[in-house]
Amino acid sequence: MGVLARRGRFLVAEPLFGARGSRVSVDPPSRAAGGKGASEGDLVLVGQGKRGARVLRRLGKPWIARDVLEGLMLDRGLWRSFPRAAEAEAAEAAEAPFAESSRLDLRGLATFTIDPDDARDFDDAVSAEHLDEGRIRLWVHIADVSAYVRPGGALDREAFRRGTSVYVPGAVEAMLPERLSNDACSLRPGEDRPAVTVEMDMVGTDVRRVQFHRSLIRSDARLTYGQVDHVFAGHSRSSEPWGRPLAAAREVARALRERREGRGAIEVNSLEPSFDFDREGQVAGLRYEPQSESHMLIEELMILANEQVAGYLADRKLPTLYRVHEKPDPERVEFLVGQLASLEIPTPALPRHMSPQQAAEIAAECSRLAAAEARRSGRGLRSFGSLVLRSLKQAYYTPGNVGHAGLASSRYCHFTSPIRRYPDLIVHRALLSGLGLDAVAPRAAELDEAGVEASAREREAMKVERSADDVCLAFLLERLLSEAGGGDPPGFEGEIVGVIAKGAFIRFGDQGFEGFLPARALRDWYDLNEEATALVGRDSGRALRIGDPIPVIVDRVDAPRGRVDLQPGV
Repeated sequence: MGVLARRGRFLVAEPLFGARGSRVSVDPPSRAAGGKGASEGDLVLVGQGKRGARVLRRLGKPWIARDVLEGLMLDRGLWRSFPRAAEAEAAEAAEAPFAESSRLDLRGLATFTIDPDDARDFDDAVSAEHLDEGRIRLWVHIADVSAYVRPGGALDREAFRRGTSVYVPGAVEAMLPERLSNDACSLRPGEDRPAVTVEMDMVGTDVRRVQFHRSLIRSDARLTYGQVDHVFAGHSRSSEPWGRPLAAAREVARALRERREGRGAIEVNSLEPSFDFDREGQVAGLRYEPQSESHMLIEELMILANEQVAGYLADRKLPTLYRVHEKPDPERVEFLVGQLASLEIPTPALPRHMSPQQAAEIAAECSRLAAAEARRSGRGLRSFGSLVLRSLKQAYYTPGNVGHAGLASSRYCHFTSPIRRYPDLIVHRALLSGLGLDAVAPRAAELDEAGVEASAREREAMKVERSADDVCLAFLLERLLSEAGGGDPPGFEGEIVGVIAKGAFIRFGDQGFEGFLPARALRDWYDLNEEATALVGRDSGRALRIGDPIPVIVDRVDAPRGRVDLQPGV
């Protein structure tokens, strides 16, 4: 991925994301070769063939954010299109009628979805009703992707290769073609859709009865998180037919959250950025999506459904993929406690000989204490939770169930997002074959590899998504600085969110920009402390700690690479 430039009599592509100085000479682009008349200054995809490098695709300009994001996705190995065989198979599957007679007809239930404003693929829907004696009947409906994506075909192979959908601002690299992901499989309001339903009778947090169905549903309302939060806050009234089911689902979710917090789940508060673009493809605005009660409602109900499916499969020893999160190493948790203490955050007492189970409980307690301190003091809202997460092991997919320490769950899988995650599709096949509702079951011999591949694809997707957010933040910062005009660079109040030996990572401005302040720019020699939570001046003794305020000035913005260099402010 590079920018075309003229160097003497040669046309070269300067790499946009790779190492500087690794430019390559390219043949003059032609329309026939796919260059579509690309010229100097254009952002292009370059391929190396036997006869040399040539332009494969013209993407736009390196100063247009949307073009750069497209380039980033291609640079990271995303295809941005599906093979013809997979597209054809998806179209055929979408048009094929499904057997309604073999499904439990639940279209009479009041059903709703809750998703972000810009969501297009609706994996899950909810129904609920109050029964007698304090019981609540809850239905979690999940899109029946397994009815459309059958093993062994081109579509299934492509979904396995991708592993997960990748979401960047304003674009998505979907796991499934749009004909399925946004249409036939999506639980859109007012349309009949095949689903796999988990039906549960709840008394408080106890599941007194659970059944699984291959079902037929019809969503009555497509709700957004903001819309539901307005109802919960009393700013608007819920409409029927989804008003009473929403109230019942809220009651269950609240009880589940209290139980999960009580049994030692990790608490990490996060804010997800959401970017707006103008007609030219530039980043025009930013807002952060808080983890509100509506988010909590869906999260808790999906966790409950995942646990029930995992329990069914585990009890019957059916081959599947579990979502596991191993207990942390005691040494890592002991180091975490030292880190938090160095930042003057209350910490739990440590036993003399810590077991992995005790380490998990202490890590969970640390997460709650760190979150409480961040809420109380207003510092470390982003950074304290990151310290906790870095002390934990990474969750992954595997056919062996060892539980999920972060959720304090003994049996857990991913079942609720089969449109965008391949492991969920595997779990659907395992469940339906175990129920005798489908003849296709996962092959036990293939699940180890499937777990490794799915975990790797997930990690790669997260890196792409983080890089895309960095690019958009840098473009927005560049725009705001440009609109402010020339003169002295504006100063910002920032907060230290991370430190390494070479400097500090700073979050600054109302929009939550992030940049790097090199230690060499400071007026003293600074060393990283033993807890890796502060830079300490050798002569002054001044400590720059995670969570501390610090004034900064923007020195340089490299928007296409998502880099912001800072200097100390006054």
